[in-house]
Amino acid sequence: MSLDRVLDRIDADLPEATERLLALLRIPSISTDPAYAIECQKAADWLVEDLKSIGFQADKRQTPGHPMVVGHADGPEDKPHLMFYGHYDVQPVDPLDLWDNPPFEPALEDTSAGQVIRGRGSSDDKGQLMTFVEACRAWIAVNGSLPARISLFFEGEEESGSPSLIPFMEENRDELTTDIALICDTGLFESKTPAIITQLRGMSCEDFTITGPDRDLHSGMYGGIAMNPIRILTRILADLHDDTGRITLPGFYDGVEELTDDIRAQWQGLGFDHASFLADVGLKTPAGEEDRMPIEMIWSRPTCDVNGIWGGYTGDGFKTVLPSQASAKVSFRLVGKQDPDAVRDSFRSYLESRLPDGFTVEYRTEKGSPAAQIATENALFEQAREALGEEWGIPAAFAGCGGSIPIAGYFKDILGVDAMLIGFGKDDDNIHSPNEKYDLESFHKGIRSWARILDKLA
Repeated sequence: MSLDRVLDRIDADLPEATERLLALLRIPSISTDPAYAIECQKAADWLVEDLKSIGFQADKRQTPGHPMVVGHADGPEDKPHLMFYGHYDVQPVDPLDLWDNPPFEPALEDTSAGQVIRGRGSSDDKGQLMTFVEACRAWIAVNGSLPARISLFFEGEEESGSPSLIPFMEENRDELTTDIALICDTGLFESKTPAIITQLRGMSCEDFTITGPDRDLHSGMYGGIAMNPIRILTRILADLHDDTGRITLPGFYDGVEELTDDIRAQWQGLGFDHASFLADVGLKTPAGEEDRMPIEMIWSRPTCDVNGIWGGYTGDGFKTVLPSQASAKVSFRLVGKQDPDAVRDSFRSYLESRLPDGFTVEYRTEKGSPAAQIATENALFEQAREALGEEWGIPAAFAGCGGSIPIAGYFKDILGVDAMLIGFGKDDDNIHSPNEKYDLESFHKGIRSWARILDKLA
């Protein structure tokens, strides 16, 4: 089997591959809006037919929500069995008036940085999903078969919380269990360096209301003698961090692990410019733990942030009251082996211990999720890293991700399968925003990257 011939086929077939992606992008598969349920079915059908056309055994699996697409292709039994995951649903397009062109009339567009594919879902995640499909198409066209056994698993509810995902994975555990899972829903580091995401932060959130007096009070009559719930709340929130940026909750750092020397060296070698990163959003000074690299603050250190705070009168003019209630939303990004339930319990104990007599608190909180830590000792990870470096001409890194991608944890917890997260999105792709785009270079080199990875893993 010749990798060079596969890469040549990818280059020659790029216009046709782009047209196939544009066809998929024209389907408005918005999973959050019931009005687009039929369109989600259409997107699943499109994928099933496309996979069948290149030799996959593929079908649409109905769920209580939007359907899953599952496909399988044979390969040598002595090679690793690979699972590829992506999602075909997309975000809503509001506000529509901020789009330069209709979001579901995708097109190639010339920009100062090169050609881009403009349209909703181009980067998140249809364009990324199709990079793998097109790599398989080229392998089959050149060699008549794939270099390894490959299964495909495409979801239609990722952008709406994946309510059907866990039950489907549990019910189809045997079919979906492979040697490793490949996920293409991430991006290049600083839009130029290929990366394999090996650390994903988890999440614990608290939405709560503190109640003091049984009604709003006149500040002229009660100001000074009555305790103001907003005063209590702001003091509690301010004391969640010390002067060095550390989080003060008892036991909060239990389960937080240090970087290995190898990963630390890789991250230092990336040359992350935190000053430029902050300047892009009008800031200058890092706010995390003073003794940590800025890149650690984003990828491998836990956080505590106040996401919203409200209480009292906020309309025009003044209504001089002491409010009865004050509310806030606080989120914790978790790393390593931090326990979301333990973090929640610690926060609640901390909060309740600081309430004056007669004050109460009410919580409105959903269950949190732990961080995902992927062991890179598996030789397949280093092989994939080498393949990415060969395609992009830059050594690929084992990187962290400040956000959460729950599917990676589900593969491990439900199926016992490690996940390798590789993506080709760029920082300016406007995912979830108007004028979403995917660079043609990302699409092209993404297809070539997967072809190289398949060659290495097989």
